[in-house]
Amino acid sequence: MPQLRSLPPPAAAIHESPARVKGQPADPQKFAVDVKPSRIDGQGAFAAQPIPARRKIGEVRGESISVREARQRARGQARIMMVEVSDKRAIDASHSTDPMRFTNHSCQPNAVMRIRQGRVEFYAMRDIAAGEELTVNYGETHHEGRLRCRCGAPGCLGSL
Repeated sequence: MPQLRSLPPPAAAIHESPARVKGQPADPQKFAVDVKPSRIDGQGAFAAQPIPARRKIGEVRGESISVREARQRARGQARIMMVEVSDKRAIDASHSTDPMRFTNHSCQPNAVMRIRQGRVEFYAMRDIAAGEELTVNYGETHHEGRLRCRCGAPGCLGSL
């Protein structure tokens, strides 16, 4: 899987951000994303506008908890919305309103998830068309190969 740093430099494009208000966090979503039914699994995050390669799409925010607590909460859950951001901390996005929490796995993703300073950020690996489902490779998961992969991508590994 290509890493973000191995992609060609972005085309010259200006992304205007709204002015930041001092003391308020910046909007974590840089591009409009819709949540819709997904052919991969349940709900998915879909680009509501074209997204250029190598651009930050958005973030997932949630409750910061210990990895131990995250693993306890994940046990027996049909849907897991946890991301380990370090060997000690995790983000529980179960109650987050960020649309990126619905980003599904694909063995041939169009985006990459990066952990930066405890934040879960998503970047486009290539140009993404409006209406296209946003996907990332979950990499190592706690499913230990027991969860069937439903991405349908060529070369799908078959399990997570």
